[in-house]
Amino acid sequence: MNCPSCGAPMHPQGASLKCDYCGTVVVPDRDTSGVRVLAESPDHQLCPICNVPLMQASLGRSPLLYCTKCQGMLIAMMEFQSVIDAARTASAPIPALPADVNELDRRIHCPHCHQPMEAHFYAGAGNVVMDTCETCCLHWLDHDELARIAQANATEPNPIDRDDSSGFYSAAADQSDFDSQLGSPTPPDTAAEVIDLLSNILKPRI
Repeated sequence: MNCPSCGAPMHPQGASLKCDYCGTVVVPDRDTSGVRVLAESPDHQLCPICNVPLMQASLGRSPLLYCTKCQGMLIAMMEFQSVIDAARTASAPIPALPADVNELDRRIHCPHCHQPMEAHFYAGAGNVVMDTCETCCLHWLDHDELARIAQANATEPNPIDRDDSSGFYSAAADQSDFDSQLGSPTPPDTAAEVIDLLSNILKPRI
């Protein structure tokens, strides 16, 4: 973005843009996610979903990289809690949704090191499947996933990231598995009943 006063290039400074030539400061508007888009990523990192350049952006006072096409976010682990806190007041209300367990099978590549990221359930509330690069200490969240985390009831149950990726706990499924393991009810011991019956018939009458 160029300075509206003198036309010189502007550079990100916190949650705003500043002109190095005349000192003009511009604060971009927030979108529905509460994000202020500032400038293109200086190292030209690409969105792992859309393959378009990520933008330098901020949510509250926390920096992140943002895709203006799919509204996904690349967030440093050390900034993650601050970004969640900012999203509680900055993002528009959205309905609570179940996690899409099929996303556990998705493999996207880290915009920084280009290695596959690990898809897993977020350990807190929100029913979100997120992607993490442990090497670069980065999280990727798809559109609205940050808002779902920020607005979720902290006491709600969360899915367990099981090795077989079979999804959420289901009481009905557990009962069905239990019944199938038990099989049909064990038939009565008919031989014992016949012996008792014959004993009663044949015993001496007084």
